[in-house]
Amino acid sequence: MENIVEYYEAVGTVRPRTETSIESQITGRILEIRVRPGERVTKGKLLVVLDSRELQSRLDQARQGLSSARARQEQAKQGVRAARAVLDQAESDYKRIKSFFESEAATAQDLEKAESAYLQAKAGLKQAEDVLKEAGAGAIQAEKVIEQNQISLGYTRILAPEEGEVVKRLAEPGDLAWPGKPLVVLQTRGALRLQALVREGLIKRISPGEVFNVAVDALDTVLEGTVEEIIPSADPQTRTFLVKVGLPGHEGLFPGMFGRLIVPVEKREVVVIPKNALTRIGQLEVVTVKENGKWQQIFVRTGRNIGNDALEILSGLKGGEMLALRGSHEN
Repeated sequence: MENIVEYYEAVGTVRPRTETSIESQITGRILEIRVRPGERVTKGKLLVVLDSRELQSRLDQARQGLSSARARQEQAKQGVRAARAVLDQAESDYKRIKSFFESEAATAQDLEKAESAYLQAKAGLKQAEDVLKEAGAGAIQAEKVIEQNQISLGYTRILAPEEGEVVKRLAEPGDLAWPGKPLVVLQTRGALRLQALVREGLIKRISPGEVFNVAVDALDTVLEGTVEEIIPSADPQTRTFLVKVGLPGHEGLFPGMFGRLIVPVEKREVVVIPKNALTRIGQLEVVTVKENGKWQQIFVRTGRNIGNDALEILSGLKGGEMLALRGSHEN
């Protein structure tokens, strides 16, 4: 009799910790795609080049518009200076005529004429200042148009946002790129994890930070993984939770591989025999047991393997019997 641990195996798939879908932020014709699947890229590497001729033309037009706006702004500044000079002269004349009028050296008509000229000059300066303000706003708007076009032009060269490996290339030169259309898919290299579905009845046995064994059949190996994340919502159809388990670096381990998260469930007592104590006769399973000093064959039903050299017995033995190994007993 032995105490063994029952395990639950949650099947899953090896995934990269991060997977980035590279898309264009503008609509444009693809001129070049400079990477292929399996290629490693560094942060800032040029991935895709879009046709920039139309955007470059818009930028040139915007720069010409800014030059014109600045010319209008300079012209408006000169107009303000001229209007201020006229106002200064009109104000001086008005004050002088007013003093003459008070000393009865000028007529009321002269005073009225000087005041009218002063008010007109004042209005002229206000108008010139309004024109300058409008020209300044036009220059600022032209600068913003240039900035927007420079940003859009920068979007024609799509760079890698981080170091990684190219998983998929989803477009070719000549294709049309637009926002929302994936062009290249990148994944983090060497940072993999198993995404496994664990039934809801066992999710309470798993917590972030715990270490579990992960079996990868393709590599015929078992790795130790650390629970990094548990999605706090069950799938209503499968009644399972998605658990993400970080995996150590291992040669030959790639995204998309099948894996099994091995979760200890409970301990139970079972009958265990050596494998070479079992004989199969057709569909029957037989062991030879010594009872009352005699050897006799007993039919049993086996369960799963316990390690490499033992078998679980589901029925036929109670435990504690003496068994014969093949070729070791006397008839």
